[in-house]
Formats: sequence, C-alpha cells, structure tokens
Amino acid sequence: MTMPLKLILASQSASRRAMLVAAGVPFTAQPAMVDEDAAKASLGDIPARDLADALAELKALKVSAREPQALVLGSDSLAVLEDGTVLSKPRDRAEAARHLAMMSGKRHDLVSAAVVAEGGRPVWRQVDKARMFVRPLSDSFIEAYLDAEWPAISGCVGCYRIEGPGVQLFSRVEGSQFTVLGMPLLPLLGYLRERQVLAA
Repeated sequence: MTMPLKLILASQSASRRAMLVAAGVPFTAQPAMVDEDAAKASLGDIPARDLADALAELKALKVSAREPQALVLGSDSLAVLEDGTVLSKPRDRAEAARHLAMMSGKRHDLVSAAVVAEGGRPVWRQVDKARMFVRPLSDSFIEAYLDAEWPAISGCVGCYRIEGPGVQLFSRVEGSQFTVLGMPLLPLLGYLRERQVLAA
C-alpha cells in the first residue's frame, strides 16, 4: 500500500495557512526563504501575472529540492495599479502609507499565483486575478488604520488583510475571496483531490 502524498506549504503567510486549515487540508509549512527582491530583479520587466507565477514556482522548487517526495505548494501575490505599477510588500510603515495613498480612490488588480512542485519540478499551476476598488482614503484614516494594523500587515501585498480591518479600504471587490486572501484555493482543492491528498 502506497503512502498518501504529503503536502508542504512553502510559505510563512498566515492567511494561506488559515485557508488550508479552514478547508480541512492536511499540510505542514516550511518557509522557502526566497529573496523576492533579487528574484524580481533577475526576472526583469515581465507582466505581473508571469511575475507572480515565477515567484510562486521559485518558492515551490526551493522547498521541493529538500523534500522531493512531497507535493510542495508555492504561492505569491502582487497588487497592480491601473498604470501598471506593481506593488510588493511594504518595506516599512512609511512605504505602507505611500502605497495606501497611491491606491486611494482607484482600482487595482490583485494577482495570486499557486504552483505545486514534486521531485524538484512544477507539476501544477494556477494564476487568478481579483479587481479591487479602493474608496477615497483620508490622510487621517490612513494614519489611524496603520496605528491599528502595522506591523501585522507588513507581510501583505496592498497593505490589507481583507479578513480583518482591511475590508474598510474597499467600496467593491470583483473576484474570488480566496484569490484576495492570497491563493486560488478552489482549483488547488480540485488538484489535491486528483492526487488523492483529499477525498474525492
């Protein structure tokens, strides 16, 4: 009898862990420890969708090299402004305030990618996009918001946890809540059923 496949989440993201736990997915977590700034620099000027996919793959492959018998899930999210500017995680509170001011009263796309690696190579991938409409934000709101949410949002693209006070930033959201939380979960669950990690 073959042993069931083990799933490893190559991430420290609390929201991605919470999604898998809530969905009843058995997994362990190992941070990939990827230098995302260096990786982005090496990838050059590519579309945000491809960049998120490449970073998710890089994380999955890094852990898969250590755990070749497991399925390793890497994921990445990027916020893309209407002018094409890509926002990564804020480096500090001042940069978070600038990002929020840039998004104020405007629309941006949140791109979330997931890649599963096995034996050191990618075997499944999915990229999804949600459209986020940020209401006009006053300077005083931004400061009060950061007083409450910094540094908890320091690891969040777009500076929000939509499952928490971050929902107050928005007038409207189009797309999957799971994509907004950082991972296209429903397609992933389908793949995990195919691989018998989950019961069909």
